[in-house]
Amino acid sequence: MTTYHHATRRFSRLRLAGAALAALVLAATGTATQAMAAPDTTRQAQSTKTPPPPVPTLTWSDCQGGFECANADVPLDYREPQGTKITLAVVRKKAADQTKRKGTLFMQPGGPGNSGVDFVRNNYAGLPAALRDSFDVFGYDVRGVGRSSALTCFDDARYTKAVTDAKGVPGPDAYGPALSEAAEFDQACQTNSGSLLPYVGTEYVARDIDLLRQALGEEQLTYYGRSFGSYIGTVYAAMFPKRVRALTLDGAYDPDHYANRPYAYDRSQYLALDGAMSRFLDWCAADQAICGFGDGDPRGAFEQLKSDLDANPVTTASGGKANGYTLVYRLMFNINEGKVIWPSLGAALKKAQLRDNTSFLLRPPSPASFDFLGPNVVVECVDKDYPKSLRKLQRNVTANAKAAPLLGPAMAFGPPTYDHQHATACVQWPAEKVSRYDGSFRARGSAPILVLGTTGDPDTPYRDAIALSRQLDNAALLTFDAEGHTAFGRSACATDAVINYLVDLKVPASGATCADETQPPSSTPKVAPPGTTLGELRNGVNERVDRIGDVS
Repeated sequence: MTTYHHATRRFSRLRLAGAALAALVLAATGTATQAMAAPDTTRQAQSTKTPPPPVPTLTWSDCQGGFECANADVPLDYREPQGTKITLAVVRKKAADQTKRKGTLFMQPGGPGNSGVDFVRNNYAGLPAALRDSFDVFGYDVRGVGRSSALTCFDDARYTKAVTDAKGVPGPDAYGPALSEAAEFDQACQTNSGSLLPYVGTEYVARDIDLLRQALGEEQLTYYGRSFGSYIGTVYAAMFPKRVRALTLDGAYDPDHYANRPYAYDRSQYLALDGAMSRFLDWCAADQAICGFGDGDPRGAFEQLKSDLDANPVTTASGGKANGYTLVYRLMFNINEGKVIWPSLGAALKKAQLRDNTSFLLRPPSPASFDFLGPNVVVECVDKDYPKSLRKLQRNVTANAKAAPLLGPAMAFGPPTYDHQHATACVQWPAEKVSRYDGSFRARGSAPILVLGTTGDPDTPYRDAIALSRQLDNAALLTFDAEGHTAFGRSACATDAVINYLVDLKVPASGATCADETQPPSSTPKVAPPGTTLGELRNGVNERVDRIGDVS
């Protein structure tokens, strides 16, 4: 058996090589048939005569802190289920009293690009006792991420140059260079990870989850997925509706827009992000005593700060350069924290204005960030079906920058990094997309699915949660009336609803709303409010560490 072992810059990267793999990749030149799932069956990636993929054997070993780790070998290409394997890194922590456990809780982080192994290890202690007592808590690094054969495109030096050269206020001729840089990024992906690119889409991720479910001895899946993890859960439910016990989809995607109408999906994200930044600046203007930024005109001060940093970057403690793009990039993630972080954002903007490089908004993306950002672009380019027209691309990118003037231009014309900056790369994407899922997203015949949406979500717009709840055949929508990204861990009300659903299968009433967001304090609290968690709020997002209640 040929096995594709896990790797990354941080975890001893290996590359696929050899004639057997080359033959496999050449044989995979056709696009996989995207047939519609029948109500009680799954889509088949292989013919009915092909044996099903073998269920991986998990050999657990202690990996400190009460956690157990293992590796799972799954098919690289599900059209050849007996062929080349890719190895997935998995982790679990068992419920203390196994006689009372209800099963295994799969936990899926945001991204794409975040480590599910780290997500479980970092968040386990903060999980409600009811979840830790009821379930073995399980996570894994999806294919192409972290310890599971991490993708690489730009190397660290090239990525550093890309984000250092980017601008917070791009000039009128920014589109051409952005298109060229995205093409260079795509070529780097092909050169460095070409053998893996076709196989990292979310259909194959969902198939992996079903094999892991079987390997763990679970008849049905119990799952919490946040942000991009909600899309993974949606695809799983669509493909395997009868195998759903309980799925919590927090910070939900509109799956049809994401996969099949990506320009519509992008536009909503631009507007949601700029809307959140605008509401923060409005608060800043209304409460200058706590915000401390802007001298009565925070919008004007913000625009000036971007330009000033572009013209004269701040030297960081490590000798790097922080410019207007750096500021926008950090705000894009930190605004996800909601109102609880608004005083810290005001203080950090004031520090940036004073050219104080201790501001967490003046931390350029680093190699730890690049390990997340590369797979983030690749997976979405495989998942999304962008029209190939460069003229349509230019129209949409330019329109998005205009519609979202606070943060949008830097995103629209920046290098390929996070969601908003993918179109230029994805329209020119050179690889096959055999692992892409295109629908249906109905999940007909599934058990009830819980969808959570936050009204002021800057990352996954609330309208997406509404759309998902309507596309699913059997879903309940719980609304969190708040700023910030996701609900579980940020709202005692929402957290209780998730516990009751996952443990006892109690679905919230139709139209249920939680309205218990922590309001802007005089300073960022050092102790979490009841029912919530805090992680990196004192220092900003820690290189995209994915913590419940903190980041996407």
